[in-house]
Amino acid sequence: MNEKRNQLWALGILLFLIIISIVYYQINHYFMYIVTYTWFGVAYGMMLQYGRFCFASASRDLFIAGVPRMAVGVIIALIFFSLVQAILDTLGHTTFHAAPFIGLPMFISGLIFGVGMVLAGGCASGSLYKVGEGNIGNLVAVLFGLCLGQAIFVDLGGVFDKLVPSSWEQSALSKGIPSYIVQDGWFDKYLAGYVWNKPAIRVSDLIGLPEPWNFFIGNFLLVAVIPSLLLLLLIYVKYVRKSFLKKRAKAKGGQTNIKDELAGFWSMITASKRTSLMGVLIGITAGVHIMVMKGLQLKFEVGNFGEILTRLGYIKDVSLVGTVFDPGYWYITTQEAQIGAWFLEKLGWNMHDNIFFAINNGIPNPLLNPALMMSIGIILGAMIMARLNNEFSWKLPKGEMWLWALLGGILMGFGSRPSLGCNIGAFFIRAAGGDPNGWVYAAGMIAGAFIGARFFSWWTERKIQV
Repeated sequence: MNEKRNQLWALGILLFLIIISIVYYQINHYFMYIVTYTWFGVAYGMMLQYGRFCFASASRDLFIAGVPRMAVGVIIALIFFSLVQAILDTLGHTTFHAAPFIGLPMFISGLIFGVGMVLAGGCASGSLYKVGEGNIGNLVAVLFGLCLGQAIFVDLGGVFDKLVPSSWEQSALSKGIPSYIVQDGWFDKYLAGYVWNKPAIRVSDLIGLPEPWNFFIGNFLLVAVIPSLLLLLLIYVKYVRKSFLKKRAKAKGGQTNIKDELAGFWSMITASKRTSLMGVLIGITAGVHIMVMKGLQLKFEVGNFGEILTRLGYIKDVSLVGTVFDPGYWYITTQEAQIGAWFLEKLGWNMHDNIFFAINNGIPNPLLNPALMMSIGIILGAMIMARLNNEFSWKLPKGEMWLWALLGGILMGFGSRPSLGCNIGAFFIRAAGGDPNGWVYAAGMIAGAFIGARFFSWWTERKIQV
């Protein structure tokens, strides 16, 4: 009976999405842009849930239990996504753009985010799909951390302004940013006075090879494949090799050789076919997402969805420069900050006095926010898959887990903004696209996850002793 009910729920959610898509298209054919983002979100949500794909789980499983399954899946997804990106770069059909190379702040942001995702029990993408499974703790992390926390963080002034070098403020003002924006927010000075002064780097632009070799050798091989293989090798040596070779030697009744080493490495890759398969599919889907969004931009003759909103008369929904957040690929956290800002403005808090919203991203109506609809799609896609697999259930945090969910969400939000992204936007997308920023953020995120995992181990042992 429960299985039948879950199937009906899954069908109902699917029909709801279809009806909403038709309504959007009937209102205006330009809104296919929103519909496309939504359905890619649904696809991500289904794959994330089916493969139990979460960067926090990957770190926690590795550092606490010594299980590399999820970490391997993430790396596989990165490699395949990078391959598709290189192909799209060759065709000149891409929406990817490198971020300014900001160095140490990228690592620190990753460190903060890494601690937060372990405390919250899910990274930015993992928290969304777990909300779709009925996890209230992750919902707390999303609403109060990724939504409200981020919005408040980018609008803070006061004591934080004292930490900002005067050179940042002078540099920001020299760019023609309205003084009423720059003078009141430390984050505005950081963006316009520091980040915007840094060069955007892709290795394909640095190695001096002709196209398409610069994309396949620079971005794919040097930035994605080689670091990924080195990371896989490190995981194999640290967590898999000893036990595998011990079993292998016992089975053979003798010494192991290089073939056994390769067999052990391959067994790690294929230990969970479900996770590895989803890694491949997520990587390919993320690449196809870029291709489709670029196609829609060409079809509608726009470079940003804000141009469509302006064309349709939704002037209040766009930024001062006529744009909204429209990455053109899989991205999380900025759209959550937008819904947080939209809600705070309804309560009377002016969120249009900072660069992040007033100039960079705008605060569109949630129903006119394509990236936000992608996040909602992730939740609903995960819910469909969880229902079909009879894995949906409402899960309330117990005891201090409420606090960890809240604190973890806030740390993830704070760790997303100086780096201009989270585990997806700052690491996964960038490392796959040839932007070395991604690996700087990953190093911080891994270090933060290690700290978070050790904290949980200490906390668990302390509770047992008490």
